[in-house]
Amino acid sequence: MEVKSTNQTEPCTDSNYDRKAELKAFDDSKAGVKGLVDSGVKKIPRMFHSGIDITENIATDSNLSVPVIDLRDIHNNLALREAVVTKIRSACHEWGLFQVVNHGIPISDMDEMIDGIRRFHEQDTDVRKQFYSRDLKSKILYYSNTSLFLDKFANWRDTVGCSMAPNPPKPEELPTVFRDIIIEYSKKIVKLGCAIFELLSEALGLDPSYLKELNCAEGLFIQGHYYPPCPEPELTLGTSKHTDVAFLTILLQDQLGGLQFLHENQWFNVPPVHGALLVNVGDFLQLITNDRFVSVYHRVLASHGGPRVSVASFFSGSQDPDKAKSKVYGPIKELLSEDNPPIYRDTSIGEIMAHHFAKGLDENHALLPFRL
Repeated sequence: MEVKSTNQTEPCTDSNYDRKAELKAFDDSKAGVKGLVDSGVKKIPRMFHSGIDITENIATDSNLSVPVIDLRDIHNNLALREAVVTKIRSACHEWGLFQVVNHGIPISDMDEMIDGIRRFHEQDTDVRKQFYSRDLKSKILYYSNTSLFLDKFANWRDTVGCSMAPNPPKPEELPTVFRDIIIEYSKKIVKLGCAIFELLSEALGLDPSYLKELNCAEGLFIQGHYYPPCPEPELTLGTSKHTDVAFLTILLQDQLGGLQFLHENQWFNVPPVHGALLVNVGDFLQLITNDRFVSVYHRVLASHGGPRVSVASFFSGSQDPDKAKSKVYGPIKELLSEDNPPIYRDTSIGEIMAHHFAKGLDENHALLPFRL
């Protein structure tokens, strides 16, 4: 599939430049971006050049920021819960994301999860290489850039990930450097995710169990991203502009910053709050809420500093391929009316995921082909 660039400048014009060969050599090294940094590169390879001016459309209104929502005592205090539901309803509709504090996951576990991902990526290269794979059926996925051979430019980032629910790998299949903490962290993230899906259901005026009964919380995939220091951060991105192909993402980030989201065509920073988790609406949730909740574009800047580490927990529905193909999702009937007709056709998670992987990071929303 040909991916058309929306960049104003083309990153590659030299007729002698063999992009495919550079991509293949990079992938065959199995050392990722971390391997490039370890080799002492002073200039980033051309495959990473974005042709994007990252200084364009940066927000200047310092009064606008991501809502921070306190979940303390919401299970015991009805008035507090109703106030939180109101805030979440507004945040999901206006912003597409919010941060949560007092969410029940100890800061010590969050810090250890960050450290575990850092330990994995900073292992000896020969140890990391054992896990390197682009086979989506692998129990452990370690690679650099999901759609490396499809995207217009490569991101300055390496990733390790695995499905942790409903059928997690056996403990002995997990890398030893983060085995214990990812097992513990995933249990707590599932619990928090279920609690947030209840609040989202209430924010839609539905029964608290509604979204959970749609199997929104059934599948959990955790990715640990590692952004090494970049010698020329102005020439590339840590993560390209995209939305998340999931119902919901809960993001744990370290304290370095660099994450930005697009709001009213301006890029806003998401300043790290120690102890907070970022919750953002995914494409599947936008579809079933008929655009009442919005899946927000976001990106990560490359940086001289770092490394930057983040852990993304994706709630993506059923992980069973047969269920993903056969279970149909469409706008929730209770939310529709003559004034609010369906915007999307009924489809399956499998169909949306297939489109997402086929198009790569082309800056186009994954839901576009599914609109009526």
